[in-house]
Amino acid sequence: MTRNDLIRAYLTPMSPQPTAMLPGGRLTERIECILFDIYGTLFISGAGDISLARKAAPQISKLERLLAKFEVGISPRMLIEQLHQAIDTRHQQLVHSGIDIPEIEIDKIWLQILACDDIEQARKFAIEYELIANPVYPMPNLAKLLTACRQQNRRMGLVSNAQFFTPFLFEWFLGADMASLGFDSELIFLSYQMGYAKPSLVLFETAAAALNAKGIATSSVLVVGNDMRNDIYPARILGFQTALFAGDARSLRLRADDPRCRNLSADLILTDLAQLIDHLT
Repeated sequence: MTRNDLIRAYLTPMSPQPTAMLPGGRLTERIECILFDIYGTLFISGAGDISLARKAAPQISKLERLLAKFEVGISPRMLIEQLHQAIDTRHQQLVHSGIDIPEIEIDKIWLQILACDDIEQARKFAIEYELIANPVYPMPNLAKLLTACRQQNRRMGLVSNAQFFTPFLFEWFLGADMASLGFDSELIFLSYQMGYAKPSLVLFETAAAALNAKGIATSSVLVVGNDMRNDIYPARILGFQTALFAGDARSLRLRADDPRCRNLSADLILTDLAQLIDHLT
């Protein structure tokens, strides 16, 4: 199935759901680099974020068609059960190996469930399953923000929970790969590649080390994300400036019941990505 066919089959326009938050705040230093979260920040996530998509029950009718297409001889409910069990088992194995907050590689999980030795086939299945379980769409003004950052020669990177298919979102919706859109390949930290998931400090520590190697202090780097625990808390510990994206009720995570977030605030509150442009000029 081609990219355009996938978009027509699964990806329909979505709009963010308003929150009660108001934009505001200020930055304390000039920003040399921005590190973005992806799901719930740059892209609307129907499930709220990629990790919640694993717990969601996809539309059964679409899943039945997917199983028939790939000639998988089990019921949708059995498939979902096996997926959850396989992910939980792998998480436990990784925790026992010493990883505090582990990330799985979903294509390898699907190889196991589908009893398949063809990684490309497993990845095709994984992409279509994800598009059913977690429909996505660009946040309003995403392209405008990225264009402004490129025009200002502002370094951009990514620190996000993600899977192998996540980079495809930029090509599907914006017609260009991450490098062409202005993201620095040395400042992209995706959970499936690192084996750790947010809010593990490992992703942010690795980002801080890479920035330091480029002569960039964390105090001049802005981390933008929709989750107070996963984004703002670890970023603040390591001295980054922070912006909470509060533009979509599906994905906004204030985590008021988490003691780490109870007295925590972000430097900026954004309810539209375009608002960030004014803070960079």
